[in-house]
Amino acid sequence: MKSTLDQIEDIKKNGFSLDFATVFNHAFENYKKIALYSGLIILVFSIIAAVAFMGIMVAYYGAEAISKDFIQNFENQQFTTIQLVIQTVAVSIVAGITAPFGAGFLKMADSADRDVEFNVSTIFTYYKSPYFGQIFVAAFIPALFGTAIANLIESAGIIFVGNLVSFMVSYFMFLSIPLIVFGNLGAIDAIKSSLVIVTKNPLNIFAFFIIGFLGSMVGFIGCCVGIIFTVVFNSSMIYATYFAIFGTQSEDEDSIDSIGKYNVD
Repeated sequence: MKSTLDQIEDIKKNGFSLDFATVFNHAFENYKKIALYSGLIILVFSIIAAVAFMGIMVAYYGAEAISKDFIQNFENQQFTTIQLVIQTVAVSIVAGITAPFGAGFLKMADSADRDVEFNVSTIFTYYKSPYFGQIFVAAFIPALFGTAIANLIESAGIIFVGNLVSFMVSYFMFLSIPLIVFGNLGAIDAIKSSLVIVTKNPLNIFAFFIIGFLGSMVGFIGCCVGIIFTVVFNSSMIYATYFAIFGTQSEDEDSIDSIGKYNVD
């Protein structure tokens, strides 16, 4: 089987095609296998994260931090340049730290696809060397770029364009994380390769990107808590898209040791 590097070179030269129905059906079937278990995991960790966040806010701002007026005033606050820089870096760091958690759902999707048993520890698979550093960088750089541009535009009084920039950055980075965890590419190579793949078949990738996003938001209909069980559909869509382009291979020590050794020109 060709390496990810060789396949990327083929894509550069010849492009690639995707069958919409095949990818969507694969994503949906995969989602059904992981929806309940992943939803329970997200529910538990969402509660933990919410409690921790509120604790930090109360400790820093006082009990008034949980009041409606405080939240509204905080949202309408005009930040200084220094504050925006700090916010941009902080958001990017959080994106980098949480990215391996999201990658864990890709691992869960792969395990379900191959009928391999998975559990809670599967979510934390990529919080270890050599994965963590590569995934952190692959999430940190686009988040830093997207957030910085968005803040710059919004500080000029153009409200919605900043959100569009962040949205497009996410679109072009659609396959950067699976290229690390399944393709064994380093962070920079994964970012460049995701750009190559998206630009070679922008319409199909955009369709899967939008469907994954909308599918994950379905839980908002009727009862907002339902999103806990639908948000992982995006992971299944990303996985199915990657699978359709590259296929997957079982992880072994050689593939783990090869992470970051490929170079994409």
